Parts: sequence; C-alpha cells; structure tokens
Amino acid sequence: MTSLFQRHDASAVERLYAADYIQHNPSIPQGRGALQALVAGLSQDVYYEPGLIVAEGDFVAIHGRIRGWSNGPQVMIDLFRVEDGKLAEHWDVLQDEVPVTAALGGVPMFDPEEGTLQAQLATS
Repeated sequence: MTSLFQRHDASAVERLYAADYIQHNPSIPQGRGALQALVAGLSQDVYYEPGLIVAEGDFVAIHGRIRGWSNGPQVMIDLFRVEDGKLAEHWDVLQDEVPVTAALGGVPMFDPEEGTLQAQLATS
C-alpha cells in the first residue's frame, strides 16, 4: 500500500501482486495491468497512511487512511489474500473520516500510531 499509494511506484505492482490478481472493488478494473495503470495515473495528492496490520493464515488486513482519493480523508480497511508470497486478491471498505468530537468520547477513527501501540501492548 505504501509503495503504490505513498510513493506512487507503479512498478511495485509486478513485484508484489500475482499475475492473476483479483480486485473486489467495483470501482477499480480487474487485473494487475489495470492496477498498475491506476497507480501510474494517480495525483500526487494521493497519500496513504497504514495503521494497524493484522495477519491470519493467508490473509492480511490493514486499517489505514488515504488522502486525495476522495474530497476528504477516508479511513479504510484493506483485506488481502496472499498466495505464493504475492497479493492475489483484495477487498476494501472506505468511510469518510469524521472529526473527533469531545461529546462522543474524543477517540479518532484513525491514528497512524495505532499499529505501534498495538505492538507495544502485545509485548507488555
């Protein structure tokens, strides 16, 4: 995600994604070539921040935030199926980020340090 949506490195698609990559987001065309073209055409305003990362078996989920993809920042969950060390399949859910309000508890939807905090809790 950082290679594609921070560094805008379209060449990373060939290295990281399976040749028969399956995309479950209906707004993004199927296949590795389509993903590579999408990344190559991204605005420099698009920037992805990963947070918490969870892995189980052949699946990896990333909670993150993306800016520049929509009118405002969005918080997202990306779920990948990994096969032979490559990303073979992808699902995502995006939600517009809502600012923190003290009346509702003051906890943000996304904190870029959440992955670090989770790792610290697991080792303590």
